[in-house]
Amino acid sequence: MPVADPDQLLADGPAQAPLPEVVDHVAVARLYGEPLFQLPTDLYIPPDALEVFLEAFEGPLDLLLYLIRKQNFNILDIPMAAVTRQYLSYVDEIRCRNLELAAEYLLMAAMLIEIKSRMLLPPRKTAEGQEPEDPRAELVRRLLEYEQMKLAASRLAEAPQFGRDFLKAQVYVEQALKPRFPDVELADLQSAWADILKRARLVQHHKISREELSVREHMSIVLKKLQGRRFAPFEDLFDPARGVPVLVVTLIALLELAKETLVEITQAEAYAPIYVRLAFTPSS
Repeated sequence: MPVADPDQLLADGPAQAPLPEVVDHVAVARLYGEPLFQLPTDLYIPPDALEVFLEAFEGPLDLLLYLIRKQNFNILDIPMAAVTRQYLSYVDEIRCRNLELAAEYLLMAAMLIEIKSRMLLPPRKTAEGQEPEDPRAELVRRLLEYEQMKLAASRLAEAPQFGRDFLKAQVYVEQALKPRFPDVELADLQSAWADILKRARLVQHHKISREELSVREHMSIVLKKLQGRRFAPFEDLFDPARGVPVLVVTLIALLELAKETLVEITQAEAYAPIYVRLAFTPSS
């Protein structure tokens, strides 16, 4: 297949970048936008540029517990020689990479060597004649406590956590700006009326007199009492001292006003006090 002359391409069209000499291979990389068809021979890769840790430990006790559980050793009867040998091989590995990280592991290695050395010595009885404590006892106690804390932390991590396993549901409930009072039931009016009658009987007298009572007149009296007041308690509209007939006429007058939508009878909630207010706003 013939290849076009680069000079001819420059003459026929806009200026283009010259093609690389190697055109039959795929570029392995790009450097500053330019293709590379082979790796540089002077490229230096540090030996620790890529490290893979198959096991991660949180400290010396975690590593020691891992070695014991991995080989099914009895934690109450630890074979110190085998465990110490494996532990030291791991410490040598991390000491070559991170000396600061290996410091606490070296301290535990010294403790293991000390325990192993004490086990090689013949046991000496105490001053009271008792058998000496096993040199591994303190290490076993620390391992058991660490294992308990690790299992407790694992159980806590498995518990559902906010933000990881679940989210709090938030629901916006739109509320009306104008409060809506509950409707006054007939039973509420009856109860309030019975309470007024009970109070009227406490101050009643036996003077008999003939009195002409007008419902319209008492309607005007109720409207005058409500003038200039936002709300008036239901019982304030009655005068128990004037006797039961006046109370009856006043109640009829109040019901007539409510029927003609001149007043409104409301209450804030069920079983709450009953209030009466004007149903219209007087013109200024």
